[in-house]
Amino acid sequence: PGGEPAFTPVAFDHPLYIVYSSGTTGVPKCIVHGSGGVLLQHVKELGLHTDLHAADTLFYYTTCGWMMWNWLVSGLALGATLVLFDGSPFHPGAERLIDLIDAENISIFGTSAKYLAALEKAGAKPGSSHKLERLKAILSTGSPLSHESFEYVYREIKSDLCLSSISGGTDIVSCFALGNPLLPVWRGELQCKGLGMDVQVWNDAGQPAIGEKGELVCTRHFPSMPVGFWNDPDGAKFKAAYFETFPGIWAHGDYAEETVHGGLVIHGRSDAVLNPGGVRIGTAEIYRQVEKVEEVLESIAIGQDWQDDVRVVLFVRLREGVTLSDELQARIRQVIRSNTTPRHVPAKIIAVADIPRTISGKIVELAVRNVVHGKPVKNTDALANPQALELYKDLPELQR
Repeated sequence: PGGEPAFTPVAFDHPLYIVYSSGTTGVPKCIVHGSGGVLLQHVKELGLHTDLHAADTLFYYTTCGWMMWNWLVSGLALGATLVLFDGSPFHPGAERLIDLIDAENISIFGTSAKYLAALEKAGAKPGSSHKLERLKAILSTGSPLSHESFEYVYREIKSDLCLSSISGGTDIVSCFALGNPLLPVWRGELQCKGLGMDVQVWNDAGQPAIGEKGELVCTRHFPSMPVGFWNDPDGAKFKAAYFETFPGIWAHGDYAEETVHGGLVIHGRSDAVLNPGGVRIGTAEIYRQVEKVEEVLESIAIGQDWQDDVRVVLFVRLREGVTLSDELQARIRQVIRSNTTPRHVPAKIIAVADIPRTISGKIVELAVRNVVHGKPVKNTDALANPQALELYKDLPELQR
């Protein structure tokens, strides 16, 4: 029946919910978040960084198991209207979600970098086929958004909107770096650090660095720092997860770079960084180039231990009817070499039918690396398609 809801006062850090990390790096962590800090953080990010108002309609393409669902729901705190969607974003056609923008007058549209890349590969030109009248912002997360996807959005979707690549995670159920409606958008960059977040990029010596790659850290407490992990009474697991790389400092596990104008570039997960010849390479640097090759739908790169060094191995999922010819391999290598360095060029390129990913859609480089090296994978329950790992076992191409 109708009537006023009954509110129960609770302490600021009263447990609000448990969220589970996606499982890209191991068994999912059971992260307990507190009520007050999460609400403060979300209202800041939605109201200030995203410019969300009561008159806005907010949409994020997410499952209930991804932290972006929790973030989306907090839009209600600002009085906004939410649009929920359950199903494939490409059924019955590539522009299914774009149809929603017009049908529901969506003003802020959230999705993943992978979706925007797939939309471009499908040849979609929403700016020509749809009105998109109220659309003022597109948000992207889940993986780094490539330079090419930035250009695609402004060229083929809408030229006068704020395209915000955002990054944080389930660990903080919010963002370390995200959008800003008052700042310019730079290709390949997250516009700014979260307000009130002492985010820095540290080199191996534990010193802040600008213009060079390093570890993303947050040097001071922040509102949505977890209350702790479930079933971790002395906090040992919690401390081991975030505070061991630099004692007492939150190290998030992202390989990143701060630009001279205060933006951030995410180069991939720290634990998935490739290390051929002792040179650290973020996997996102390779993926950005491979996405330019029309025949490749998606790819995953790992480092394989080989002859007392590490060699880069690139697995590619190709368009239907395409085979991995010598000519295509040469073209993939040339695109990578021309736009990065010779160290980025894969020693092996192998075609696969599927790429394993978590339920929230993230590719699992560490799981593939473990399979290639004959090691067990601990987090198969977190995968949407664990059977795909079988494709990477005992490959003859990797024995020579």
